[in-house]
Amino acid sequence: MVLNERITAFSELGKFLKQFKSSGYEKVNSILHNDDFFDEMILKIQTAEHHNGWFTKENVIFSLEQWGNTLTTDNLTKWLSTYKLKEIIPKTIGIIMAGNIPLVGFHDFLSVLISGHNVLVKQSSNDNQLLPYLASYLIAVEPRFQDCITFTTERFTNFDAIIATGSNNTARYFEHYFGKVPNIIRKNRNSVAILTGNETKDQLKALGEDIFRYYGLGCRSVSKLMVPEGYDFDTFFKAVYSYGDIINSAKYANNYDYNKAVYLMSNYKLLENGFLMLKEDESYASPIASLFYETYSSTDTLAQKLIADKDKIQCIVSDRFMENSIDFGRTQYPQLSDYADGIDIIEFLTKIN
Repeated sequence: MVLNERITAFSELGKFLKQFKSSGYEKVNSILHNDDFFDEMILKIQTAEHHNGWFTKENVIFSLEQWGNTLTTDNLTKWLSTYKLKEIIPKTIGIIMAGNIPLVGFHDFLSVLISGHNVLVKQSSNDNQLLPYLASYLIAVEPRFQDCITFTTERFTNFDAIIATGSNNTARYFEHYFGKVPNIIRKNRNSVAILTGNETKDQLKALGEDIFRYYGLGCRSVSKLMVPEGYDFDTFFKAVYSYGDIINSAKYANNYDYNKAVYLMSNYKLLENGFLMLKEDESYASPIASLFYETYSSTDTLAQKLIADKDKIQCIVSDRFMENSIDFGRTQYPQLSDYADGIDIIEFLTKIN
């Protein structure tokens, strides 16, 4: 396959995914192989929560909808236009995927295949239902992908490079086991929002999307606030009040109750509104149903801190506080060139000999 053929195949997958929207399902007769895949895709969406309680219908559809909007011929062509993909000699790239949010490893999967390499995938048991089905659709559209895609539950063998995502602990294992081949090994990262006290109600409400989407389980989910000394949290709480229905999720509510009990038994000072707890803490990774915050007195000092901690941070949300910061409410809408950990995967894949 040449690059344009691979782009065409993924754009057809994008058209297929665009049928599954938060506003409802709409079967489009012109979509390739729709009679074979549409109804089964609905079943995959409906049963996802049975396999992973965090994968609610709403969050699965959100993920599918974002990828449906992203996988267009124009987007894919523009993304890849600056890379020298014609010079690639196909290799086998192993991907070890996380399972924290639906289709969390899809960007790696896409990057390997569209660059012209073969992919060997080991999924987390928490997210092993959706991607194989999308791969089967992709193969139906372009049968030559059949020989390029392998899923396994066994230890990797016969690979030329590795992309592995895990915790700080598993990263040490990955570095030991895969250190002799070209690799991208990702560790824990979290996202922060910088508040000044001058944000509008709409901006703070949009921030709720960054905090609560996927129950805060994604690396692009905001888990910490940086606020000026004396910040009035009542304004923040009022703005995110509309997200209160999240407490109706049994898993979220159980985490809320458990973490609140732990904090209270430890005599930590908390601010809470019945579905979210705020705790002053220097860490970036906050438990489910809680949000850490830290105060600052100087914007220059804050900027220096964030730069020093850049290896711990995935996204910074702010109203143009720093270069490359993300607007409120936009962390879960990454572009194809928004690479995890800031590592250009396509560039990495072009240099594997």
